[in-house]
Amino acid sequence: MDAEQDSARPVRAGEELNVAVLETYLGLGSIMGVSQFPGGYSNLTYLITIGERDYVLRRPPVGAKAIKGGHDMGREFRVLSLLREAGYSKIPEPIAYCDDEHVLGCPFYVMERVPGVILRAQSAPKLGLSVETMQNLSNALVDALVELHALPIEPNLIQLGKPDGYVQRQVEGWHKRYLTAQTDNVSAMTELARYLTDNRPLNHPEITLLHNDFKYDNVVLNSELTQIKAVLDWEMCTVGDPLMDVGTSLSYWAEAGDDLFRKSFNLTWLPGNLTRREVADRYAERSGRDVSDMLYYYVFGLFKNAVVMQQIYGRYKQGLTKDERFAGLLAGVRALSAVGVKALETGKL
Repeated sequence: MDAEQDSARPVRAGEELNVAVLETYLGLGSIMGVSQFPGGYSNLTYLITIGERDYVLRRPPVGAKAIKGGHDMGREFRVLSLLREAGYSKIPEPIAYCDDEHVLGCPFYVMERVPGVILRAQSAPKLGLSVETMQNLSNALVDALVELHALPIEPNLIQLGKPDGYVQRQVEGWHKRYLTAQTDNVSAMTELARYLTDNRPLNHPEITLLHNDFKYDNVVLNSELTQIKAVLDWEMCTVGDPLMDVGTSLSYWAEAGDDLFRKSFNLTWLPGNLTRREVADRYAERSGRDVSDMLYYYVFGLFKNAVVMQQIYGRYKQGLTKDERFAGLLAGVRALSAVGVKALETGKL
């Protein structure tokens, strides 16, 4: 299996690390190399080689201070530590966290690198993945989310959030984030915000751990593509209604008939993958949970992803990042919100 799709590249201009200061701070030995993983639109992720060991460093993007409550490196490090304490093994070992901005100019943390394959939508069509492989992986991804939701949240994981009123706070919070970052009038976003506010489900009292960004490119697979070795990117992990997690995953879950923009999110459109409806049904079967309100959670996931794009586009428009990938994200906001409106009109995931 060619894992080149997740290889690190030279560090992008303006996102370099002070290697000498970092080496002194970590005290793990001489840093032999620093490169950058090019994927993702949120936090910046680097490969740090020290001797014969590889580490991963995560830091917020340039200009992230403008986003209140986002890109919390200390919290993500704490999540990994608490998951270790809870006996969950499918995570990288957390190594160090630094909140002294004199070191790299921002908070950051370092964890071990879990070797393996990360499948990304841009490269997946070139890998010749079989229908059987994708079918097995698709099922495994849903089952891994069910496994996460089955973790006991007492006594440690419960401290990661405030489950009471979780759905209401999420809807209100993401709507406020959108209004703060808004640069253009997108009527579909207004329509979705109104729907989410007025139609909140009231019959899901169960509380579980939530990853809140669960998708193919946030898991590390073994080289045979038969096993999930680790789950990554715990920045938004919390506790609350588990169907919020499923809805977010469905919002990334492109199907064969979806537009090219949505297909750029995930490799779920390749032959063999479950459909969104089949994902919801398998989750219901494996977890025993009622998913009759899943349309609401799916629409929330689309709205949330659109807000994230709006935030990133806003930073780009302000000149806080020069990454040209961000220039077209306003079109993404329009596209995802339009998908949400269509889902409400048709009643289909």
